[in-house]
Amino acid sequence: MPETVLPSSASASQEADIIAALGTRSVVLVGMMGAGKSTIGRRLAARLRLRFFDADGEIELAHAGMTIPEIFAAYGEPYFRDGEARVIARLLDGGPAVLATGGGAFMREETRNRIRDKAVSIWLKADADIIMKRVKRRADRPLLQTEDPEATVGRLMSEREPVYRHASLTIWSRDVPHEKIVDECIDALRALLCGDGAGAASETPPSETLDVTR
Repeated sequence: MPETVLPSSASASQEADIIAALGTRSVVLVGMMGAGKSTIGRRLAARLRLRFFDADGEIELAHAGMTIPEIFAAYGEPYFRDGEARVIARLLDGGPAVLATGGGAFMREETRNRIRDKAVSIWLKADADIIMKRVKRRADRPLLQTEDPEATVGRLMSEREPVYRHASLTIWSRDVPHEKIVDECIDALRALLCGDGAGAASETPPSETLDVTR
């Protein structure tokens, strides 16, 4: 179900340039669990005046409200991944929006190619400490139901990060106010789409150390 948040910024010119350059394409957020894709996605959609979708939420709706862990338990991961690919394809066909995807969605070549063709992708990159700090607060991460969740996160990061690098843009997700990350997404999108720069973010994380409660 689409979620629309009222814009919080009066600086409409930059956002309008991005929307015009996007045309029918969407903005898709990819990255590890806990990277902030849904949180940042909602705020980014508000700034761009686009609909927001969370792929996991759409999958749950398609399964009569079953949670992601329940779908994993009942049907297994391959079934879930097939359904995830179909949901993302449908959302991308629906016109411009901001879409937050699950951590494993971008690993599927078919989905990755579809995102490349119909969207601009942003990898929200976070280090392992940040991810663990965030995901340990929740018990709804099926892939972390292991004896050593920290080792599992490390393994997933080593497997996934080389693939995440194929995203159009990279933005570091860290403990700073959410709007700062959104501002960086806006700046990077405008640079990429409107010719103000190459649009690729540095692999070196920003130096801010401000910690905020999420």
